Amino acid sequence: MNLQRIAVPLLVVGLLAFAGYQYGWLGVAAVSGGLMMWLLLHWTQLMTVMRRAADHPMGWVASAVMLNAKLKPGVNLLHVVAMTRSLGERLSPEGEEPERYRWTDNGGSSVTVTLHSGRVSAWVLQRPPAPD
Repeated sequence: MNLQRIAVPLLVVGLLAFAGYQYGWLGVAAVSGGLMMWLLLHWTQLMTVMRRAADHPMGWVASAVMLNAKLKPGVNLLHVVAMTRSLGERLSPEGEEPERYRWTDNGGSSVTVTLHSGRVSAWVLQRPPAPD
């Protein structure tokens, strides 16, 4: 199980309890305002990435070679979509692990990304055969 799924809610509850104990309702309101600001910043980032991805064809990337160079293990799918500015072409069935997505550029090169639990675990660059 992912530690963040447990630690983050416990941290939030702990911050609210500490603020309530030390400063009363004013402290709870201040911490709640800070948490709301944090949530709104992440929501704005998500909407910005999705708006940019909506402007490009699905599974398209400007340069598959550059995407291959920029990818790192452990990066989540949102960051990959932000890098490509496009949603990937889904290769794996819905809800099946590992997830696989492909991005292709105009030259025919493509990058296939494999994700485990929403994070990049492997990727493969495929280039078209050179013309004779």
